[in-house]
Amino acid sequence: MSWLENHSDSEKFASLADSALKNGNINEAEKMFKQAAESEEKSLSFIDLSKKRTLGITAVSTAALYFKGKDFVKAEHIAHNWLACGELPEFAAIQLQTILQTIWNERTFRKAGVEFTKGTVLVSVSGGMIVPGGAPLDLIHRKVDEVKNLFYRTIEMQLNRPFRRRGAPAGEIQEQFRPWLFQAEPGSYQFAVRVQKPAQLPLFPNGAPEIEEVTGKFFEILEAAAKKSHEDLINIVPDKEYRESFLKLTRNLAPTGKSFETLEIKSATDIETLPITFKPESRKALNKSLRTTKKKSEGDSKLEEKQLSGVLRALHLDKDWIEINIPEETEAIRIYQTGDVIDDIVGPMVNQCVLVDVLLTVDGKYLFQDIQSDE
Repeated sequence: MSWLENHSDSEKFASLADSALKNGNINEAEKMFKQAAESEEKSLSFIDLSKKRTLGITAVSTAALYFKGKDFVKAEHIAHNWLACGELPEFAAIQLQTILQTIWNERTFRKAGVEFTKGTVLVSVSGGMIVPGGAPLDLIHRKVDEVKNLFYRTIEMQLNRPFRRRGAPAGEIQEQFRPWLFQAEPGSYQFAVRVQKPAQLPLFPNGAPEIEEVTGKFFEILEAAAKKSHEDLINIVPDKEYRESFLKLTRNLAPTGKSFETLEIKSATDIETLPITFKPESRKALNKSLRTTKKKSEGDSKLEEKQLSGVLRALHLDKDWIEINIPEETEAIRIYQTGDVIDDIVGPMVNQCVLVDVLLTVDGKYLFQDIQSDE
């Protein structure tokens, strides 16, 4: 058999594994992933060592498929052997190192009795104030919070929970689906996120397939938002309230260009999933998408539109107002009618620089329209 025949067999088994996962048949999926890995490993013997890119992609694919099949010994063996050969391009060596780190983490967690849903999300920021392996603490803390909130929204949607406008996620969701933060390979500044699998699955009847695929759904949502594909986003997130919430949460992930220039999100082990990249122009595009979804009343259309820039100092969403401090103003400016502000969107912005779109009434009162971070 040739490289192409073995590789084709590997793709066939991997496709069967993905289908089994979607149907909630995890044991069958692991079996198919192992068969996919065995075929991919056979294809390695047919690759000329001078074809470094093909060699690197296939070596990483083999290790990743063994990992997905929960055969950590074989995955580790493949990664060590090909890293030691010295023939791989840099991108493949980095990906194999990431797979090794993930395997070591997985073994530690198994000993501790902790399980995770499928997939690991790598988040990296670069440019501006970011240096290799280092970044301002407040910036990274905010990005971690924003990613966590996106995951919780995805989990709630997967479980068909009513849209939450106030407060934190329900106690059982926070307790059973705890996001974990991991150190990632240094490059720009990176961190990895995984979602803990609930120990008490009976709390979520018929939710096992959706729970297992929460990271995949997370990627789908971000990809549709990043590509400005409103039709795709509607298909992935049919509920309008969830959809607008995801757009706003995604927009706040994107850089303004002031503190950093690029935010990239990718899978740690799925090499076929392309990175999702956000730049300052991504934020502008997401703002445009949000404006098209917001309809003004006839009365609002007659009021003056303004954008205020300041620091979010206080909020009382139950009483429908927020306050921001603007450098040239001696007193905080209170903005009313914040009814569509959602806690997990505005929460990470407290004591941070924000941009607030408002309508100015004839008697000088500010009415809320939108808010975003202005880092």
